[in-house]
Amino acid sequence: MRVSAPTLPEAGPKSQRQVLEALSGLLLVLFIAMISSTIVSVALPQIIGALNGTQSQYTWVVTAALLTTTASTPIWGKLADLFSKKLLIEVAIGIFLVASFACGFAQSTPMLIAFRAVQGLGMGALQILVQVVIAAMIPPKERGKYNGYLGAVIAVATVGGPLLGGLITDTSWLGWRWCFFLPIPFALVALVVLHRTLNVASIRRPETSVDYVGALLIAIGVSVLLVWVTFVGNSFDWISWQTLAMVGAAVVLLVLAVWVETVVREPVVPLHVVRRRVPALAILASLAVGMAMFGGAVFLGQYFQIGRGYSPTESGLLTIPMMFGVLVSSTISGRMVSRSGRVKPYILVGAIVLTLGFAALSAVDHETSLVLVGAGMLVVGVGVGMSMQNLVLAVQNTVPLRELGAASGAVTFFRSLGGTIGVSILGAVLANRVTENIVAGLAKAGIRPAGLQDGGTLNIKAMPEPIRSVVRAAYGDATGHIFLISACIAVVGVLAVLFLPQVRLRDSVDLAEPAAAGADAPAAAEPR
Repeated sequence: MRVSAPTLPEAGPKSQRQVLEALSGLLLVLFIAMISSTIVSVALPQIIGALNGTQSQYTWVVTAALLTTTASTPIWGKLADLFSKKLLIEVAIGIFLVASFACGFAQSTPMLIAFRAVQGLGMGALQILVQVVIAAMIPPKERGKYNGYLGAVIAVATVGGPLLGGLITDTSWLGWRWCFFLPIPFALVALVVLHRTLNVASIRRPETSVDYVGALLIAIGVSVLLVWVTFVGNSFDWISWQTLAMVGAAVVLLVLAVWVETVVREPVVPLHVVRRRVPALAILASLAVGMAMFGGAVFLGQYFQIGRGYSPTESGLLTIPMMFGVLVSSTISGRMVSRSGRVKPYILVGAIVLTLGFAALSAVDHETSLVLVGAGMLVVGVGVGMSMQNLVLAVQNTVPLRELGAASGAVTFFRSLGGTIGVSILGAVLANRVTENIVAGLAKAGIRPAGLQDGGTLNIKAMPEPIRSVVRAAYGDATGHIFLISACIAVVGVLAVLFLPQVRLRDSVDLAEPAAAGADAPAAAEPR
């Protein structure tokens, strides 16, 4: 499908005041995109319990949003290279508003999963478009300082979100539905602010196309694979015709997607960018960081509420150490990157620290001291803050301005893909381990287990006390196992970062013309 680029270019901000005015709206957009996930994270055990959902449905409420975010991210990144970035952000806010309103009125878990999938489209757009617009306004060397602001906003959203989610859920005259309604006013304010302040350049491109076929193949291929991960071992055996059909279909679809990306004029995942050394290694590291970070952290609220018996508000308070680590490390490392012009040392330290944090959390069970759990979460937060955003910055530094959206979309796409796969795999592992633990615990107590497929229902309040204690212990003891898997995944990220060249950040928004001329030209921006 061919589309036309905008005919009237927009003037970019000329002064620091204009940049900061536009940045205020962009940071507000990022805030609502982040808080829409974090405000639900702590409330999710209560939401699934109220809707009588299962552990697999718990996982899919998270996975559905991550999956649509992942599939749409490269498309939004590509569209940002073709159309008005301001218009795209306004459209994305509209999608987010409608979906958030619908989620608040969901009457069943499948309905909530469907609306969360739509919400993921808006969330993915907002996250990638904020990065693209900032990159179009600010040179890479200066961007590290502003990335500190991004990290601070992410940290405030991730700290404030669980606290707000817990408080809203525990407040009788509000309830969990307001976790979806609360971001709506912020989104409306952001829409007004950006409409008045955002003024960023758009490049005319008379002949352009969007690779919808490639994006659709990737989305369907990954979805089939995740559905298989969710049900294998429970609904059917690992070696079965269902496994053969689903894995085979996923492989065929993903191979077709790669082939499409090699033949279309405007691939949604530009392979000529992905196969360069810095983007390739940064993408591999982002994939591992995403799997470890999303996959591990998404189950912390469940651990505190179901495994330890704390309320949603208390659970939100208990996640503060991890978010504090993100806030401090992202802010400090962002300023140090801008001062030194080098990014690899901070990414490497962050990846190592992230691995150590998950290794420490792998020892938790339903009786572990909260001081030790908090220390492990703090270390994980420091690792995330130092590595996640700096990996995007390393990739942005190696591409010309005309490829900025596609390159940013690619690295964010693979990070979200890693998170989606991580949540699905670790959720399936957790469900299986919880079922085993509950069966063993009930047998020891002389109770015959029933209805425990996929970890059973999460409506703990409806259970009699002997069973409730067994279920809490089962969840608390099983959580450490998924953190151990997260640590192993994070090691892959460390290895990828080790092979990154020493990248010095450029001072200009765009690459010099000789460096942008060929497919391999950005290597000039990667001194050893």
